Amino acid sequence: MKIIEVTDLNRPELAVYAELSERQLATIYEPEEGLFIAESPKVIERALDGGYEPVSFLAEKGQLAEAEEILDRMEDVPIYVAPDEILTKLTGYHLTRGLWCTMRRRTLPTIEEVCQGAKRIAILEEVVNPTNVGALFRCAAALGMDAVILTGGCSDPLYRRASRVSMGTVFQIPWTMLSKKDGVWPEQAMKTLKEMGFKTAAMALREDSVGIDAPQLNSEGKLAIVLGTEGDGLAGDTIADCDYTVMIPMAHGVDSLNVAAAGAGALAAGTSAAGVVSVCKDCASTTGKGGLLAVEIPLTGINSIHLESYSISRRKEQPARKHAGNILMPIW
Repeated sequence: MKIIEVTDLNRPELAVYAELSERQLATIYEPEEGLFIAESPKVIERALDGGYEPVSFLAEKGQLAEAEEILDRMEDVPIYVAPDEILTKLTGYHLTRGLWCTMRRRTLPTIEEVCQGAKRIAILEEVVNPTNVGALFRCAAALGMDAVILTGGCSDPLYRRASRVSMGTVFQIPWTMLSKKDGVWPEQAMKTLKEMGFKTAAMALREDSVGIDAPQLNSEGKLAIVLGTEGDGLAGDTIADCDYTVMIPMAHGVDSLNVAAAGAGALAAGTSAAGVVSVCKDCASTTGKGGLLAVEIPLTGINSIHLESYSISRRKEQPARKHAGNILMPIW
């Protein structure tokens, strides 16, 4: 390991941690791909396993033991080490789990590349909150989505908060982000998906919507589930271009769910046809006023999915009720 004790906070090598914003890091080498920062040992480990190249580490001196397995993999990558009080002065806040890593971005794949061989994909339209983006990636990875496509106005999945909330699943599931240029979304992207055999399902509350458990959805060989921005939801043009409009029925006068919560329900139902998730019909309400979704384990490489006050989990202390070996998640 190449450990370097931090004694001078003005070292130019530390500017990536102290002076540059995430947007500046992303564009630092334009037109070449830039940098991003991953934080916490778990997230960094998944990034390394996903083939991302580390540039340097910033570690809290008292937390080195927790990151020992990761740091032992590094030979010539500098590891800057300092006590927490010095690192707090440098970055402005405490390091999450005592470890950060600057990494090189990679060239984004095309839609055709990211969807090659995929059966179920998620599309995020203008989801601007990095927490929601991270939560949706975690749901998509755990519930068996094969890929994620983000429109150009979405928050960057490689931003620290997004990758941390995702528990590093942004490094496990194939994804790409579309250009902001006019005509790319929805026109060109929708055309490409349809040429690849995908049907598209827009999540929206409309009178012509079908239910989330509609048989025709489960019968589709390739399905793209489209989730809209916080607040306004999907654009009208996007809904018009989709093959289906789908809703999660709701009660008590509630007119919408947080996009991450809605996404968990939609992605779980959307993967049932692919054999990843099954709906326990004995548990579903026939009144249309309430229901439970029974989700088969495993959750791919993840212990739990948190959404609002509910959790799908494979830990012993289950916050959600079990039935016939499955876990039940209220979805409407």
